[in-house]
Amino acid sequence: MGKLTRDDLYSLEKYAAIRSEFRAKVIEHKANRRLAIGPHATLYFEDSLTMQYQVQEMLRLERIFEPEGIQQELDVYNSLIPDGSNWKATFMLEYEDVEERRDALARLIGIEKTIWVQAEGCAKVYPIANEDMDRETEDKTSAVHFLRFELAPEMVAAIRNGAVVRAGIAHPGYREEVKMPARVRDSLAGDLH
Repeated sequence: MGKLTRDDLYSLEKYAAIRSEFRAKVIEHKANRRLAIGPHATLYFEDSLTMQYQVQEMLRLERIFEPEGIQQELDVYNSLIPDGSNWKATFMLEYEDVEERRDALARLIGIEKTIWVQAEGCAKVYPIANEDMDRETEDKTSAVHFLRFELAPEMVAAIRNGAVVRAGIAHPGYREEVKMPARVRDSLAGDLH
């Protein structure tokens, strides 16, 4: 899966004309790249299409059309596109109630390091988290983390061959485990080679 270049992007004018249909396409695509782990934690697996959408939206919102500004956005978002032997995901802790969210973020410091994925017959893989910046303080964690799961060749082969994939969180304050739906596994298998 290649990184995005300026040639992959629509001009602001063209994007305005196709935005509704492009957004619908991305929403449909993202449905097969979302994995809830319990009631309050979700992995949103990124790829070139999800990142193209993010870049297009940033360019639109900020009215960026200068080459340098476009390249800055590409540099930021290209880092979230998988490289063929990994999965990259945005991890979100989602609590609607403000008080409950504040309490959870204080209680769940370090949660991003306890997330794992595992293909049947392979070892669990824990992520490299927040390579861009630290996202927690000594008092609380962030509601959003960026994760990279580096997958061994045997795990890549197992996933591409349809192995059952499980994911979980092993934090003392949040323990959950789920079987990845086949449609999500199959979508994510496309990121691997």
